[in-house]
Amino acid sequence: MKLRLLLSGFVLVASLASIAQSFELLDRTEQYSTGISQTIRIPIKIKNTSEKAQFYIIRLTTNELSGTQKGYFCLDKTCLETGITEFSKKVEAGATLEGLEYVLETGLVAGQYPIRFEVFAKGSINTLTEHAVNVMVEEKPSKSMVFQSKDITIHDLYPNPVNDQAFIEYRLHNDVVKAKMVIHNILGSAVGDLGLPYTETKVKIEASDMSPGVYFYTVYLDNIGVLTRKLIVRR
Repeated sequence: MKLRLLLSGFVLVASLASIAQSFELLDRTEQYSTGISQTIRIPIKIKNTSEKAQFYIIRLTTNELSGTQKGYFCLDKTCLETGITEFSKKVEAGATLEGLEYVLETGLVAGQYPIRFEVFAKGSINTLTEHAVNVMVEEKPSKSMVFQSKDITIHDLYPNPVNDQAFIEYRLHNDVVKAKMVIHNILGSAVGDLGLPYTETKVKIEASDMSPGVYFYTVYLDNIGVLTRKLIVRR
């Protein structure tokens, strides 16, 4: 009887040990540095090291973002709504879950933002592993100039892809030139027309009413197109 109990105990311990080692987090990065109005992607790569398929839970436990910032889970090109703090996915034995990211839109407030995740096998909380990330958002956004002439200097659209709003910074060097930006869908139909006044340096694009997909924006100077670039709307 004692031998049977002892053997049962060994089997139980071995079983628990096997569950506890059922996955591994790969390519973990703990520090990120970026600028305001940028988008960063935090990969969460899980390798199933067990001998059977497992469902894994990825839970956001700490997210001290400001009101202008957004965070959400994306798997490949499919993204969850902002505010959903838990994601689950089945991973086959020996396989690795790739393409899962926590996407952070850094908004307009600089600072240091801790983000923490818990990862565990479904039904086995004892497998829980914490993944802590620290994001440093600096005051100056990283901007790239995409066009410059004697009449205008234009910086790239940010953020891009966009959910609700995006911005383009520009500077007109000639107050006589009439500048505007026209947004077209992929079929070439105009869906937006925005003036670029000489007295302003930034234009805001409202994308909340635009359907997800690929668009193009063209900058015109005195009705002559000088620049066309891609704009991606994502939900």
